[in-house]
Amino acid sequence: MLLTIDPKMAEHDSRHIPVMTTEVLDCLDLESGKTYLDCTIGLGGHACLAADILGPQGRLIGLDRDQQALDIAGQRLSACRVSYNLAHKDFRYADAVLDDLGIESVDAILMDLGVSSLQLDQADRGFSLKADGPLDMRMDQENFICAYDLVNSLSEKELAFILKKYGEERWHYRIARFIAEARSRHPIETTQELKDIVWRAVPRHNRYQKIHPATRTFQAIRIAVNRELESLEVALQKSLELLAAKGRLCVISFHSLEDRIVKNIFRTWAKEGRVELLTKKPLRPTEQEIQENPRSRSARLRAVQKI
Repeated sequence: MLLTIDPKMAEHDSRHIPVMTTEVLDCLDLESGKTYLDCTIGLGGHACLAADILGPQGRLIGLDRDQQALDIAGQRLSACRVSYNLAHKDFRYADAVLDDLGIESVDAILMDLGVSSLQLDQADRGFSLKADGPLDMRMDQENFICAYDLVNSLSEKELAFILKKYGEERWHYRIARFIAEARSRHPIETTQELKDIVWRAVPRHNRYQKIHPATRTFQAIRIAVNRELESLEVALQKSLELLAAKGRLCVISFHSLEDRIVKNIFRTWAKEGRVELLTKKPLRPTEQEIQENPRSRSARLRAVQKI
């Protein structure tokens, strides 16, 4: 049965551009009839390309924490000639999903760690600096904790810690102090309010950089809300056990914290003789792709093959 999609969601589908598709497909080395696990299927961009290769005898399993994105991916895959299963799950639970499906191993795994265009372009999701919206930032709308809770409830010291650890923010103490002072007058409820507070907190001579001064703060809070780095480490450790011999694992990261985790785990596995590094240095998008899709500019792709 086909899923029904809100026309507004379809607009995001049409604007969605999967990142580094040529490089991803080359690293995954998919073949007809194989089994593929997309741990962060998003709007299904990479998955649909994989489905064309897998064919009717292939199997595709897709996971995502965002039910809206999962619905769109399902609609797109319904037009593909491939057997597929979708699960509304954090990718740290990939092993449980496969176990429920009776699948012992897969031939290829992709983790695309980026925030989807659906999330960025909807102001009411609270991810974007460009449009005012509620302080939400939940990838899974069923989660109880959102950005509003962290911004208004954590101590000044705890906020500073999060900004430093997850945002690598130089001015973490100042920003945390400004947030604490602002919320003492009234709760901080919107992305614009938080953005303005950070702007005032950052010294004047540091405000006019390539990225907005609040970018790292938004990143840090989003990571904390969704426990992204914790999920990534758990998912990576499980993924190697889910791969069949000669199976491949590809990860696309979008900031240094994610990439550092992937790099270190991959190198440890290589030293232990468990994998072969397919990318000794991360692959980056071409200049042409960056021009066509500016959101790809920070993407870094690493891949390994299980021995």
